[in-house]
Amino acid sequence: MAKKQAVSFMLNGKEVDVLVEPRELLIHSLREKLQHTGPHIGCETSHCGACTVDLDGMSVKSCTVLTVQCQDADVLTIEGFEQGGELSAVQEGFTKEHGLQCGFCTPGMITRAYRLLKENPSPTEEEIRYWMAGNLCRCTGYQNIVKAVQYAARKMATATATA
Repeated sequence: MAKKQAVSFMLNGKEVDVLVEPRELLIHSLREKLQHTGPHIGCETSHCGACTVDLDGMSVKSCTVLTVQCQDADVLTIEGFEQGGELSAVQEGFTKEHGLQCGFCTPGMITRAYRLLKENPSPTEEEIRYWMAGNLCRCTGYQNIVKAVQYAARKMATATATA
């Protein structure tokens, strides 16, 4: 049996410490040890995107990242989006534009959309579809997901303009 390692990182703005085997995937540490069950286990092959988290400013599929790689990292999951009881612009967009149905893919979709809007605050529909292509949805047909991201982009632009 491999010796367990202590790993410390920021999770949704709070420092956490977790004891893991060297081969343990981040998705399992998040869900089973840290009780952050927002990121979902879907395909376990990095194809579906249900496990998407933001790691040091990049969207990653947590089923392909070892927890030991997260030492001193900054990890953001869907649980970290709500601020002071208010939904984030992306969460609100998914709600207002009906960008979800069963909800299984939603945490990964929102996390991916967040990173898109951080890097490109005013994406075209084509850019949104390109960025979201690594996150699969079996229910919505994607049109409302695109509308949700456009809604969030407008809301964030308005908030920036009035700040």
